[in-house]
Order: sequence, then structure tokens, then C-alpha cells
Amino acid sequence: MTTLIVTSVVRGSRQGESHGGVYLVDLEQQRVAQAIDWNSANIDWQGRGWDRGLRGIAFDADKIYIAASDELFVYDRDFNMLASYRSLHLKHCHEIFAYKRRLYLTSTGFDSILSFDLDALRFSWGLKIGKVGDDFRAVPFLPGAANGPAPSNELHINNVHCTPAGLFISGMRTTGLLRYTGKSIGRVVSLPPGCHNAQPYADGVLFNDTAADEVCFLSAGRRRRFAVPRYDEALLTHTDSDDSRTARQAFGRGLCDLGAGLVAAGSSPTTITLHNFETMQTTLSINLSLDVRNAVHGLAVWPY
Repeated sequence: MTTLIVTSVVRGSRQGESHGGVYLVDLEQQRVAQAIDWNSANIDWQGRGWDRGLRGIAFDADKIYIAASDELFVYDRDFNMLASYRSLHLKHCHEIFAYKRRLYLTSTGFDSILSFDLDALRFSWGLKIGKVGDDFRAVPFLPGAANGPAPSNELHINNVHCTPAGLFISGMRTTGLLRYTGKSIGRVVSLPPGCHNAQPYADGVLFNDTAADEVCFLSAGRRRRFAVPRYDEALLTHTDSDDSRTARQAFGRGLCDLGAGLVAAGSSPTTITLHNFETMQTTLSINLSLDVRNAVHGLAVWPY
């Protein structure tokens, strides 16, 4: 077993309240330690997640990179903040992914992917993605440039994953997993709308079917699935301030490959569940909070 690092967003929180945090979850001991309690007044407080909380997680040597909505933070392993970086074209960031000295970030508010150079420590490249009929178009740009793309959120891009085969991109309205090769972009597999965390996995695609409250693996025409955990409504807190547009339980987001078919999946209220896609068994579930607004966002193996 191992330790996971988890980020959360408190959907529908108010000014003066915590709106997210960072946790270390020891799966073997089933212990949870909160490393950061995130509270900033300088954010957009309109509905849902918006600017609240902390999102994607990545690592570079001893540095921990954690994205907020429009800012990239750098911490040491004791969670002392070392630096932060902004870009005009980073807005409503969701997931991030480190690959070959580049950190790729989803800029949901611009229908784009940004690249952050881990050596030069600057945003160095961007890719604007648009839909043209049933096809897609990808246009590179320089982040921060005056002639960069205008804000847009038609595809709600929320995940990026890179392999030697290309840059894999997905969102709630991409209707599938896209691959950018450096020359072209196209859909490699169709997925239902409302997905999070779609990524290549084994011989198929792993994703949170958030709209269906399921964690899914799609392969060769087969779909293996696990239901997202649900709790007795009487156990949940902050339901008086909740409505279905702002926060709900069983909202599945955050996926982490633990190897040998084992996958950690996040959901709300903040819960980490381990599913084995080889044995089709759920092996562990750890709840961090029963606040219905508190939703897992980023999820990764703690490497230290």
C-alpha cells in the first residue's frame, strides 16, 4: 500500500470559509493528514467550483506543483510555498501533467492546454482546441501574447495526459478522448458527455463517468464499471446550503493508477475508493469529510 496526495474543492463555500485543501492519505494505516487549508478572498465566488480550491498535482524532483484556478503554485515536500506563476491564458485550470521537462495544464476557461517549461520556469506554449463540425482543430499560440485566444469554455477541457504517442486531452463536452500528435488532433475513442480524468490505460481508456456516477474502463467493446460511493443523506453536512447546481454527493473526479489493475478514485463528499479492474472488487474506501460540498479534485501517488 502507499500514500496518496489529494486536493479538494469546497463547491458552494462562502467568503471567510475554507474552500479546499491538500491531504496526505496513508492507505495502509487509513490515516489522513491535512497539509494545506486553502482560503483566499481574491477569487471568483460565483457558483459551483469556479475559482475555489486546489486542483491538479504534479512533481518535479523535490518540488510539488499544484494548480489553483488561475495560478500554479510550487511547494517543497513540507508544503512550504516556494513560488507561484500566472498566465493571462490560464483560467479555471483542472488537471496538470508533467512529461519530459514540461508541465501541461488544462486551461478550461480558454479551451486550451498550456505548457510550462520546468527549466526556464515560464509558460512557453499553448494549444487552442476547437470543434469544427464533427472534427477538431488545434492551433498553437504563445501564452500571454496579445494575439492569443479569447476566453471560451465550449469543450470544458478538464484533463491532459502525455505519452510518446501524443498529448491526450478530454473534457465534459469533447465527447471522447482526443490525441494531439504535434501535427494533427482527432478523437481516438468516443466517451459519454460529462467525463473527467479520461486517459489511456492498459489496452483501453480509464475515466470518471461523472454524469452516471461511475468509474469506468472501456476496452475492446467492453465496459467495466464501479459505482461511486453514496452515503445516507442523514449523515451529510451542509446540505442546507446545497442545491443540485452547486454540490452533490457521488460526484466522481480524480483518478490514480496504483498498478496491477488497482485504481484510486475520488468523489464527493471527499472520499478515496480503491477499485481493482482485474478482480472487479472494491478493496478500500476512506472518507475524509461528510461535507457534501467538499469534492476531491486532484489525486496522485505521494512519491516521497
